[in-house]
Amino acid sequence: MKLDILAIGAHPDDVELGCGGTLAKEIKNGKTVGILDLTKGELGTRGTDETRRVEANDAKNILGVAVRENLGIPDGFFLNDKENQLKIVEIIRKYQPDIILSNAPHDRHPDHGKGSDLVNTAIFLSGLPKIENGLPAWRPKKHFHYIQWLPLEPHFVVDISGFVDTKVEACMAYKTQFFDPNSSEPQTPISSKNFTDSIRYRAYDLGRLIGTEGGEGFISRSYIGVNNLDSLI
Repeated sequence: MKLDILAIGAHPDDVELGCGGTLAKEIKNGKTVGILDLTKGELGTRGTDETRRVEANDAKNILGVAVRENLGIPDGFFLNDKENQLKIVEIIRKYQPDIILSNAPHDRHPDHGKGSDLVNTAIFLSGLPKIENGLPAWRPKKHFHYIQWLPLEPHFVVDISGFVDTKVEACMAYKTQFFDPNSSEPQTPISSKNFTDSIRYRAYDLGRLIGTEGGEGFISRSYIGVNNLDSLI
């Protein structure tokens, strides 16, 4: 299966939080989208890797994603090394995405920045024919980074008007991770009601700044080209 877009996250729920609305919109517009989770999120304070697996599948179905894979790289301790680079190269060549979305270059969780750099390296390596793994070399046209915890300044904002509710629903599929007044598990920075509310109000705020209902911000490591000024809303 060839993908138009592959969204990669260090942990299950990263993609939903960072670009769930964008993915839902692209799928509605006919694009084929996949998600790759680098780890199982097994070091998360709340829930388990098994509950996270079930929640990730529920979120996949809410968004309408075609395929979701998990590389099972150790949570918290992974490196940008040859072993992990080649695992991602295999996925990139398998699905041949035109666009890859990944974690921000730096964020509160160290895995997000590490995952961002790991994916960036793997994208370059995937285009080298002399790295042989039985699959043809492939390099996506674009690689963008979604914004998650830190309020980083985006290089561009995608209008997700009409898809904010879908984004929130996909995030809240991770029932063990986010606000639940009846939960007896330890509190974390993402389990507060304030954080849960922020999923929606941050999308609304970015939308306000571009004159739409909702938005999601992205960072690019390279120049962004447009066909003409009408391409900008």
